[in-house]
Amino acid sequence: MSAPILSTKLYIPPLRSKLVLRPRLIERLNEGMHRKLTLISASAGYGKTTLVSEWLAGCSQPAAWLSLEEGDNRPARFLTYLFAALRTIAPNIGEGLFGLLQSPQPPPIESMITALLNEITAIPDNFVLVLDDYHVIDARPIDNAVAFLLEHMPQQMHLVITTREDPRLPLARLRVRDQLIEVRAADLRFTSSEAAEFLVQVMGLSLSSEKIALLESRTEGWVAGLQLAALSMQGQQDPARFIQAFTGSHHFVLDYLAQEVLEQQSESIQTFLLHTSILDRLCGPLCDAVLRKGAQEHLTPSTSGQETLEYLEQANLFVVPLDNERRWYRYHHLFADLLRKQLHQSTDDERVTAELHIRASIWYEDNGLAIEAFHHAAAAKDVPRAARLIEGEGMPLLFRGAVTPVLNWLDSMPHEELDARPSLWVMYASALLMAGQMTDVEHKLQAAEKALQGAKQDDKTYDLIGHIAAIHATLAVSKHQAETIIAESRRALEYLRPDNLPVRTATTWALGYAYQLQGDRAAAGKAYAEALSISQMIGHVMITILATLGLGNTQEAENQLYVAAETYRSVLKMAGDPPLPVACEAHLGLARICYEWNDLDAAMHHGQQTVRLAKQFEHTDRVVAGEVFLTRLKLAQGDVSGAAAIIAKADHYARRQQFVHQFPHVAAAQVFVLLCQGNLAAAAHLAQKHELHISQARVHLAQGDTSAALAVLGPLRGQAEAMSLEDERLKIMVLLAFALHAHGDKVEAVQTLRDALTMAEPGGFIRTFVDEGISMYKLLREAAALGMMPDYLGKLLAEFEAEGLKSEVESDQRPAQPTKPLIEPLSERELEVLHLIAQGLSNREISERLFIALPTVKGHNRTIFDKLQVKRRTEAVARARMLGLL
Repeated sequence: MSAPILSTKLYIPPLRSKLVLRPRLIERLNEGMHRKLTLISASAGYGKTTLVSEWLAGCSQPAAWLSLEEGDNRPARFLTYLFAALRTIAPNIGEGLFGLLQSPQPPPIESMITALLNEITAIPDNFVLVLDDYHVIDARPIDNAVAFLLEHMPQQMHLVITTREDPRLPLARLRVRDQLIEVRAADLRFTSSEAAEFLVQVMGLSLSSEKIALLESRTEGWVAGLQLAALSMQGQQDPARFIQAFTGSHHFVLDYLAQEVLEQQSESIQTFLLHTSILDRLCGPLCDAVLRKGAQEHLTPSTSGQETLEYLEQANLFVVPLDNERRWYRYHHLFADLLRKQLHQSTDDERVTAELHIRASIWYEDNGLAIEAFHHAAAAKDVPRAARLIEGEGMPLLFRGAVTPVLNWLDSMPHEELDARPSLWVMYASALLMAGQMTDVEHKLQAAEKALQGAKQDDKTYDLIGHIAAIHATLAVSKHQAETIIAESRRALEYLRPDNLPVRTATTWALGYAYQLQGDRAAAGKAYAEALSISQMIGHVMITILATLGLGNTQEAENQLYVAAETYRSVLKMAGDPPLPVACEAHLGLARICYEWNDLDAAMHHGQQTVRLAKQFEHTDRVVAGEVFLTRLKLAQGDVSGAAAIIAKADHYARRQQFVHQFPHVAAAQVFVLLCQGNLAAAAHLAQKHELHISQARVHLAQGDTSAALAVLGPLRGQAEAMSLEDERLKIMVLLAFALHAHGDKVEAVQTLRDALTMAEPGGFIRTFVDEGISMYKLLREAAALGMMPDYLGKLLAEFEAEGLKSEVESDQRPAQPTKPLIEPLSERELEVLHLIAQGLSNREISERLFIALPTVKGHNRTIFDKLQVKRRTEAVARARMLGLL
């Protein structure tokens, strides 16, 4: 569910009927169009917004406008409104990005800006983007994003920023590159002639040139100061005396004149100004709702909020129209601050201000703006109302882009209030979970459970107990604790209300993950399908993505690689471009599948994307999972030292973070590396320590002990068949065929191979066979000679030959004495170099180990390759193992 857009933030403020034209500044802005950025920086009240509005009114290029406010410091909200503003120029821009911004874990802001820039380049015409009141932004990620936007901005775009203080942008670099034009306070100050025109023509004062010059000098051309002074002088018996006394700093003058302006207004107008100052945006119906009691009593029956707003605009009382229809307005920011201060000073009873906020909250809720309704309920300290708005109707406010404001409010709440309402403790834990702040979640849940002790056992209490259990289950998912997930999920589903679909659906997905961990893939698939169906119905995007990923995992485990690949690609579409971090799982699935199909370039791309996206999570083992895959890929590419480096880093990180679930996967990859390095003892120790049965069988085969390998693989095959673990079954059968062939039982080997090929062909498996090396190639050739599955075997043999293994087999099949397989044996030094190559050492490392020059090592390499009749290091190692040299 997406949050509504306040379209008034996107309107270019219309020009007033009476305006001081400023051609010198308009010309300056026109000159800036040939640069990237126009910066208009000055204190409040210098007419920055008015100047840009005047300029745009005469500008031939289209313009997008965004009025910023404090709430825009959240990157997701900032981007939402930035995209909405640009859509006034190009209606389809950011089409696929809005949904991502409502996600609990939206993509990085720089990635979103990158996608936006790519779309901007397609806009054919030049245009202007204005970010008004940028000084309210104090979030470093947004500053970085705007800097990135400036650095890569296409030529057809020009950015204008108005601000009270210089933004944290690379202004110095832009100046050096002549990409910046600046308009500052000295430029914005009214000249004497402009001040005279303003005071006489706009404000309607009758002043001599001497008095105007004195007032202009007192205010230093400050537009707001002149306006406030003019308002204060209206009705003054002695303007000259007033002007003479008009001194002091801007802040003092502003306070003084604001009081003077307020005091000269009627009681009804003063009440209207003070009571509506709590609003960031004003419209007639909203003002009427806020003034239902109090101000409305002082207004005549014919005076509506809309009429009062129009009067304030005509009287130049610091209201800014936000649309051409004069429906929405806002107060000048400083004027609003002063009004709120005055409201606080004039009202000793906080209940009066709270009541105003409650009325605003009710109006916003009635008009479908739940986040704004919550904001005013929180300001009123109306805990029950704020809590109800957080919970939402069918979909909590947390799922609608309001995690940060809800979390901030809960952070400010005293524990006594939270204890009195256990639902807030539960919402607190849920908000922390969604924000990725896992450390404190358990503490909040304990506080909720304690607060619920002795509570009335009704439907609401039971639902809270269920919600607590659901959060426990989600915490257990991150730790891969299947038993805990199942126990907590079942407890959650037992207690949750039937209509609490968001939490029930998340719980069903968690159950599916637990079943998957336990190997019960049928139950996992059923749970994922149920969660997917409901999440799509209620619009829960995150659970839709997670459930689809679960289905992809089960399809991949069933060896349905083509179906699984399509499922993973659908996740990438849902995750958007740039993708949500959770898309790392889809990339990892595609990486495995592309690897199996022997598309190593695509596998590398997806593997690297896995690690990049996984790093955006807080405390996750998915980085380790991605690096385990990249280790296997490096080995397939012949980069043994690169693979060793990656898996060493993954092992260190997994142990430091205590990612116990990844220990066996890391160890299995380490066994592969050790086997490639010829370190059989270490490989055997690691496989035994972690009870990696398939790895143990591989070690036995590398040691030439086929009987031991068969003793391991036979029972494993039976277990995999009994549990319907199709992916494990295929791996075991391929290795079993390999072992049977090496053991001399060729008939059984060919039959087992036939069964494995029958399982593998529908999924297009390649690397499962190719990774077994030369002996598997020989076995496949024997099977091909028997006429077995000619199309599939032909494809596999072609892949082997592309790996360069055919020449090794053919050379091995040429007549040669068993004791002297080489025409010329390797020397002692060459054997020494060969062993170090097998261990994955680089040429430089070998030269340092043997204390010989680097060119000498390269010379030995060439000789070794010639004698072994190979062209690459990996081929040399494989050939040497076949000949018993390693």
